[in-house]
Amino acid sequence: MSDERPRRSSRVPAGRLERLARFGLLAGELAAGSLAEGARRLVGTSPAEGVSALLSAANAGKLARRLSRMRGAAMKLGQLLSLETADVLPAEFAEALAVLRDAADTMPASQVRRALGRAYGKGWEARFQELDLEPLASASIGQVHAAVAADGRELALKIQYPGVARSIDSDVDNVASLLRLAKLLPVDLDVSGIVAEAKRQLRQEADYLEEARSLRRYAALVADEPALVVPRVHDDLTTRRILAMDRLDGDPIEDLGGEGVFQQRRDAVGQVLERLVFRELFEFRFMQTDPNFANYRIDPIDDRILLFDFGSAREFDEDLTERYARICRGVIDGDRKRVRDGAVEIGYVRADERRDRVEGVVDLILLVCEPLRHRGVYDFAASDLVGRARDLGLDLMFRRGFLHAPPPETVFLHRKLVGSFLLCARIRARVDAHALIEPFLG
Repeated sequence: MSDERPRRSSRVPAGRLERLARFGLLAGELAAGSLAEGARRLVGTSPAEGVSALLSAANAGKLARRLSRMRGAAMKLGQLLSLETADVLPAEFAEALAVLRDAADTMPASQVRRALGRAYGKGWEARFQELDLEPLASASIGQVHAAVAADGRELALKIQYPGVARSIDSDVDNVASLLRLAKLLPVDLDVSGIVAEAKRQLRQEADYLEEARSLRRYAALVADEPALVVPRVHDDLTTRRILAMDRLDGDPIEDLGGEGVFQQRRDAVGQVLERLVFRELFEFRFMQTDPNFANYRIDPIDDRILLFDFGSAREFDEDLTERYARICRGVIDGDRKRVRDGAVEIGYVRADERRDRVEGVVDLILLVCEPLRHRGVYDFAASDLVGRARDLGLDLMFRRGFLHAPPPETVFLHRKLVGSFLLCARIRARVDAHALIEPFLG
């Protein structure tokens, strides 16, 4: 769900040529902005010494505004960029991109009506007693509207932006080109596998019938978790581009991190979230891989966690999850050989890689798994793990020259693991992650 700030309304560019033209305009704006920034540096008016002129706050603002108006895969990848590189980019650039993690521009009412007409056909209005054309929330792929069905069911309708599904491949390719232009992706780094995985995952997210299946499957898997609530799908009003669900009301989960909240509440919610990640990976082998804070809300009465957005669900094969179990066992036992062997098995590093690079990868794995190695409760909010992992990763890349993209099948898993850490930090939870994972490792 989005915050309470007023949202802008703008028509979603639906045609491929129109979206391509907007990418061209954005590239031109970034280039012009970098020239202006370079000129300011020449006359000594810009403090960004040693940083690419493309990575200016002004350019970041242009990038964020354009992507939030384009929506679709372009904005989704911008959100990932703002999350994953927040501790690597210049502070002003990261802050400007952070707006992408808030609500997108909303569709004007006329475009919403057309989307409903395409999905339901002529006379669609008869299906509803009420339908609020002002959205409850807006995101990268679609926006959510409150509705009351003709028979009185209170619904949340997730309506996909027009043209999103058709533009995924071109949007992903164009964003990758922009990242190389801005030098956010090393030229020598082969990301073709990751690009292909991003396209696959985004095509899945754009198919709301697939998301409905994921919702039903996930609800069955967590039926034994009384602290979790998954909305029910309403099949009679669900199509490939509109998803009809129960309307669930709750408070933003970030509110738990505010002043005056009992630490016991934070810790209890954090424990449920961490245990859920381990169940998803090792027990279900089926994971909701979008840990955006907006996808979690809290029932203020009983602190049940309301879970939303199952478009980005990923199934893992048994071999992969067993490899992760072995590497986690090695991490907890401090067994560097087992961690090294696991890193090779999963594909984080080649067996014939230079020894110092292999050892650097092992060091990085041990570091990022610090909450698992820690005996007792781990204070996520007090941890500086993100900064230490950033520094070690940069050292591995630039001093040791290790340029190796992670296996494509792990990209969205990493997104969930990082996002879950950040979520526990945001709600200021203290959790014994070591004790929670042990039962899953045998």
